[in-house]
Formats: sequence, structure tokens, C-alpha cells
Amino acid sequence: MACGSEFSMKIAVIGTGYVGLVAGACFADTGNTVYCVDKDPRKIDALKNGQIPIFEPGLDVLVKRGTSENRLFFTLDTKEAVEKSEIIFMAVGTPPQPNGEPDLSYLKAASEEVARTMNGPKIIVNKSTVPVGTHRTVADWMKPLAKHKYDVVSNPEFLKEGSAIDDFLKPDRVVIGTHLEDTYKKMAELYAPFVRQGNPIIWMDPVSAELTKYACNSFLATRISFMNELAQLCEKVGGDIEKVRKGMSTDVRIGRHFLYAGAGYGGSCFPKDVQALMSTARKNGMELGIVEAAEDANYKQKKHLVTRICEHYGKSLSGKTFAIWGLAFKPNTDDMREAASLTIIDEIVKLGGKVRAFDPVSMENASRLLENKATYCESSFDALEGADALVIVTEWNEFRQVDFAKIKSTIKDPVIFDGRNLYTLEQMKQAGFTYYSIGRPVVRV
Repeated sequence: MACGSEFSMKIAVIGTGYVGLVAGACFADTGNTVYCVDKDPRKIDALKNGQIPIFEPGLDVLVKRGTSENRLFFTLDTKEAVEKSEIIFMAVGTPPQPNGEPDLSYLKAASEEVARTMNGPKIIVNKSTVPVGTHRTVADWMKPLAKHKYDVVSNPEFLKEGSAIDDFLKPDRVVIGTHLEDTYKKMAELYAPFVRQGNPIIWMDPVSAELTKYACNSFLATRISFMNELAQLCEKVGGDIEKVRKGMSTDVRIGRHFLYAGAGYGGSCFPKDVQALMSTARKNGMELGIVEAAEDANYKQKKHLVTRICEHYGKSLSGKTFAIWGLAFKPNTDDMREAASLTIIDEIVKLGGKVRAFDPVSMENASRLLENKATYCESSFDALEGADALVIVTEWNEFRQVDFAKIKSTIKDPVIFDGRNLYTLEQMKQAGFTYYSIGRPVVRV
């Protein structure tokens, strides 16, 4: 296979959410012409003016470069984008419903509109995370309306929020789900510039490709939940989860990734994909006991830091104020979906406590979800003013090396509850803090 495409391609991306915008910007950056479509006029106007609706490091640079070099366009006109393109990526939202199944109504509407506006053979690519078998569903939706041939491809994304640009430009692997060799070759040509170091482009059937995305995220979620449960056991028996992690991670069969104990996983992928995989299993008359246990463990873990707070202050937190550092579900993103901070703050308030919160980028999103449950502060040290103790929920880099003397002189009690194990036990002893972390002995002063 050649290292890159001989000719640039014309691509339409339907949906300018997280996946669609990253994909569109990255495809444009390798020389393709990309038309990003959305139904929201305000979003399209903002993007045309260089305003990025999500926080993702490096995305603004790619969007600015793509638009200035006339390779990246934003439009409300699906018909124009489809007619000008040979490959159409479906990147609309598939939010979870109460029963755990993804809502495919946006995908259905987009598929039907694409079918009506096709002016020749097209490759239709499901980039959104969709249930197993959705490639057939999309094809069925399009069939009564399309006047030209098309192939529906499953091409799941494996992006980590906070490092999505690097993940897209330098993927571990690219999964292409199609039965047609010509379609696979066209898709492989499109992705060739991203795998010049030899990482594989894997050709498989569409069902296996759809299942691969759910399998990966559910497996990683299970690793996290396993470590969180093990961390709670360490707290009971006097072990140190950080030492256990190091002992585990040097086993080549296990590796070092996703072995960190913490306050629970969140975001747009793990919770939704775990629920969707369980829903698929139930539809086929079986249960995924391990995956279900991982979800249950994560639900409990999000409340565990509050349990530690109650160990120190008692079951009532009335009259106590807590500084919360970090609101987003992980650093380098403003995504609040399923964030542990939502559960932690809700539990503190229910127990009578008050919250002063700070996050470097997600304050606006957090305030919409939490409303008046917290006071939102301009800086991390502003959040400490009037607080009894500090609670760390998100591991932003700016929280890793701080002035402990200043923290101690600002908060009422020298107490830190660390949901991400940012500091060593020795640091906390020397600084004179009572320190509760995840899966490690309590430091007491």
C-alpha cells in the first residue's frame, strides 16, 4: 500500500460534534477537501468565524489552517456537501436512552437526507458509535430513497478526549468494516497518510467492526472498575494500590494502561458504550456479567470519595464547605458527561455541605448541569477561600505541583481528599496534611 493518497478526496462529514469536527479537521489537514454539515446555524456561523464549540487541544489550529487554505468548509446545506463528495461520514449524535440503547433518530434523519440528495455512487461511513447491525439499518433506511448505489461502512473511532487530534493523526489501528474490496481499498487510501509508521488498517466485516468499538471501551472500563474495587480492598487491609499497580503493570500480559484507581470513569464513551453492549447482549438473550459488574462498580466508586469525607467529618456535612478542584470527567477537556464531580457534589449537598468549585475549562458546562449546587470560582486558590477542606476530582496538571503552605494557610482544616492520587504519602506527611486518597493508607496529622 502506498504511504499516501495520489489524489486528494472530497469528503462530507454530517454532524459537527466532537467526532465529526475532529475527523473533518484531520482529513482536511492531509490535503482532502472536507464539507462539515450541521443543522444548527449558530454552530456553523461560529465555526466559520473560527470559534470552536468544544475544548480539545490543537483542534483550533487545524480548523484555522483548513479553512484558511480552503480545504475545510462548514455548511447547513447537506445536498451541496453530498453532491460534491465521494465519501460521506455519518458523525451525528447517538445519545443513550433510559434503557441504555442509543437513540438513532438523528442518524435516521441524516441517512434519509443523504439518500435523497445523492447524485452518484457513494461510500456511506458510520463514524458514530452505533449498535451492532446498524450498517444494515442505515442501508434499509436509504434504500427507498436512493437512486444510486452505495455501500455502508463501519469505521469506528477510537479517540480519547484531550488527545483526540494525536489519536486521529497517529492511530494505533484503523478498523474498516465492509464486505466490498473496492470500498476497503478506497477507505484504506484515505487513511494511508495516518499510518505511515506501519500501524495496521484492519479489514473486517461490518458487524465485527461495530462490535470492536464496544468491546474495546467495555474492556477498558472493566480494567478501571477492577482497579477501583481493588483499591477499596487495599484501604480495608492496609495495602497501597499504587504499589500493587506497579507490580501488575510490569507483567507483559497486563501492561500499564488503564490501571489507575480513581473517583470513577465518565465521559461520552465508556458509560454509553458499556450500556449499549449490555443492551445488545440482552436483545440476544444473554447477559454480560463481567461488563454489568464493571458498571455497577463504577456507580459505587463515584460515591466513594464522599464516603471518605464522611469517615472524617461524620454522616452530616452541615456547616462544612468543600473546595472542589476539577469538574470535567478528565483533564484536557470541558466534557461534563457522566463526570464523577456531578455525583460527588450532589452527595455533598444532600448531606448538608456547601461547595466552592473550580475547573480550568469546564465551568460553563458544569454550571448548566449543577446550577446552584456550587459556587463557581475564578481560580483554584479562590475556591479554597472559606473552605474547610480540599477535594480533588480531576487530575489537571496545574493541580500536581502546588504551594502546599498556601493551601494550608487558606483552608480551615489541613485536610485533602484526593480522588486521583496526585500526591505521594510522604509529601503529605511533610506538608502536615491529613490526606485521604484512593486505595492507600490515610496520612493523619
